Order: sequence, then structure tokens, then C-alpha cells
Amino acid sequence: MVLMTDLTQRQIKIFKCVTDEFIDTAQPVGSETLERKYNLGISSATIRNEMAALTQLGFLKKGHLSSGRSPTSMGLKYYVRNLMTPKSMSVSDEVGVKEKVWNYRNEFDRLLKEATKELAKKTRSLAISTTDQGSIFSSGSSNLLEEPEFYNIDVTKTVLSLLDDPSFWFELVNKAGIDTNEGSAKMSHLLVGEDLGMEHLEPCSFVYQTYQAGPHRGIVGIVGPARVHYQVVIPVVDYFAELISTITG
Repeated sequence: MVLMTDLTQRQIKIFKCVTDEFIDTAQPVGSETLERKYNLGISSATIRNEMAALTQLGFLKKGHLSSGRSPTSMGLKYYVRNLMTPKSMSVSDEVGVKEKVWNYRNEFDRLLKEATKELAKKTRSLAISTTDQGSIFSSGSSNLLEEPEFYNIDVTKTVLSLLDDPSFWFELVNKAGIDTNEGSAKMSHLLVGEDLGMEHLEPCSFVYQTYQAGPHRGIVGIVGPARVHYQVVIPVVDYFAELISTITG
């Protein structure tokens, strides 16, 4: 495994710029774009050399139809854990969400269903939640169609078909080594690309958090493109998991 200390500061800066640009545009990023937009203070040739080095290290991959590069699954997880600056929800947004689900605090399944619906709205993604009784709730599947990755019918069909298969999500979490009995951890968990274990899910990511609400345990999270805006999505998923854990506690 390559550690942050194994990269030079220049490589870290270039990698962050490539990832930020890819998240915003959904397109592989070329050295000319970085030189023009990010004021790195080095030549296009030097940027190309550093991008080639980052590719060899496994942080970037080359586009199929262009000379540009995009972050790998490993690179995206590195970005989230080391380079991303989370954008917390505003207090008014937090209060608004809590008000929407407050009346269902004594009806757990209804609470989880409504919370999943609100999570989909807040993240403009497909939101998913599970219970340890084997139930699964989802909302926001139409949001997938707003993202270029889901113009591929095979990708969209695969995701939607898995909404009827709670065991897939439980097995995915178990393979990742996350114990839903532990309750909420410090930061959301991220599975991206090949972590999801299916060819047609490689352009996707699954950001989720565990919850423990009295006797109820499970996960809540979102499915979106691999380049989802993690700095916004992760704090929202964390908040919803914490809300579910405490509102019925």
C-alpha cells in the first residue's frame, strides 16, 4: 500500500487537482487543463511526467478514449481520507431534517423510511438503509439518471435490481469488515469501483454509515457515481446515521 508520505508534495497537489476536476466534470483530465486552470507553476511536460508517475503508483488511470487521466478506486479513497475538506451541514438543514422525521421516532421502520427519503433529497443520490431484520428501504433512484455514469443502461439496471436484494448489501458490508453491531463510527465508510464486486458497478460508489438505535442496527448510505461530491455527501450520511441512532435512543 502506498502511503501519503510516499508521494512528493508536488504529486499530492497534482493528484488533488486531477481528482477535483474529475469530480466536477466526469471527464479524464489532461495536463493542459491542469496547467491552464490550476496555476501549478510548472510546465505541461512536468505535469505529464508526474501524472505518469502517479499512474504507475496506482493513484491515476488513463482514459480509454483520451490521453487524460482520472483517479482510481485507491486514489479516490486516498483523496477522501487525506485530502478532502468536509463541508458540514448547516444547523438549519440539520434542524429541518430532524423536524421531518421527529413524529416517527416511536415507529422505527417508518422513521427509517422517512429518513432514507430525506437523505436522497439532501444528497440528490440513491439512498439506501437496512435493518438487522433483513429489511431494505430505498429512495431517489431517479437521481441516478442525472449523472453521466448512469446513462449506461447496464450500470443503472444492475444498481436498481440490487434494491430488491438486501443480502447483497449485508454481504458487501460484511466483506468490508464493518461490524454493524459497533454502532456509528467516526466517519462514513466508502466502497468504490472494484470494491463493489461487480463489473457493472465499477463506475459507482457506496458511502454508508452504521447506526444503532436501541435494539435496531443497520446501515444508511447513498449509491452514486465514483466521483460523487464526497466533501458534501459524507457529512450528510454521518448526520443521518447519528440522527437515527439518537432520535430513538
